[in-house]
Amino acid sequence: MKFNRILLKLSGESLMGEQNFGIDPKMLIYYAQQIKAIAEQGVQIAVVIGGGNIFRGLEGDESGIERVQGDYMGMLATCINAMALQSALEKQSVFTRMISAIEMRQIAEPYIRRRCIRHLEKGRVVIFSAGTGNPYFTTDSAAALRASEIGANVILKGTRVDGIYDSDPEKNPNAKKFEQISFDQVIQMNLKVMDMTAFTMCKENQIPIIVFDINVPDNLKKLIDGEQIGTLVL
Repeated sequence: MKFNRILLKLSGESLMGEQNFGIDPKMLIYYAQQIKAIAEQGVQIAVVIGGGNIFRGLEGDESGIERVQGDYMGMLATCINAMALQSALEKQSVFTRMISAIEMRQIAEPYIRRRCIRHLEKGRVVIFSAGTGNPYFTTDSAAALRASEIGANVILKGTRVDGIYDSDPEKNPNAKKFEQISFDQVIQMNLKVMDMTAFTMCKENQIPIIVFDINVPDNLKKLIDGEQIGTLVL
């Protein structure tokens, strides 16, 4: 399975590296190099990145922050990560455009679907930030929404696990990995691939999801080259 236009979903935590918080410069450079390798093959790339390394909206209640306010803070955290990734990519001579679902003209373009598609067609890496621009929606939902809007062939969900298992492989050494699984099976078995809003959107719009370990060098390139890596959800 080869892809022409992809949406890469990264968690904010993936930028922490060995740290407990914030952005590890080594991880930024690593992700920029992985993205550059596939951009050079002519693949059109959109990226959605989370903000959990800086602020997680759902934890706002414990800190006395109202849910909606906490979610907006989380969206701003994704913008910080997007700016960092944009800078790292441009140091690798990759042309990028940062798009924000919340208007902030000094640092990002507003989301205009046709313009985003044009950026992709011109070979620019498009980094979507600020989630969907609405509270109560995760960056998984933003990834599913943007992938649907731009006509992505697939969502590549980069994680620290090499696919989807029937139980947590970090806790259960006998956990069974799926090479391929259907949307209905994931729902039936209550496997946590994405939140249900995002997952349902992918199912309805027939966008396959590949969950893979992005911390293994060249996994992303191998996927683009058609190798079977991680777990495919169809």
